[in-house]
Amino acid sequence: MEIKGKVYEVSATQQVTDSLKKRELIIEYIENPQYPEYLKFEAIQDRTALMDTVKVGDDVEVFFNLKGRKWTDKMGKVVYFNTLQLWKLNVLSGAGAASTPEYAPPVDISSAPDDDDLPF
Repeated sequence: MEIKGKVYEVSATQQVTDSLKKRELIIEYIENPQYPEYLKFEAIQDRTALMDTVKVGDDVEVFFNLKGRKWTDKMGKVVYFNTLQLWKLNVLSGAGAASTPEYAPPVDISSAPDDDDLPF
């Protein structure tokens, strides 16, 4: 899944356990300008580095997986959790956007002369 929005907040990387680190990204998603929504994405392990160049205010495209878990507390009550797990991030505009590479203009080969003396 993917979604586009504006970066509202980028958290620092958290070392949850010796083998698990995570980082959170909040984007402002405006489907209806009157009611903006704030969506929290979670990146784990090496994906946390995807947010190193992202700044608040950048327009981004976030690619993510929807994850869900079931948990039973000590009293036997069942609770369900959803997570938006980020796996790719593109900065569309803003300070973290990559500059557009310059390329040579395309050559029109249809206007080339037919007096070609190549043997093949």
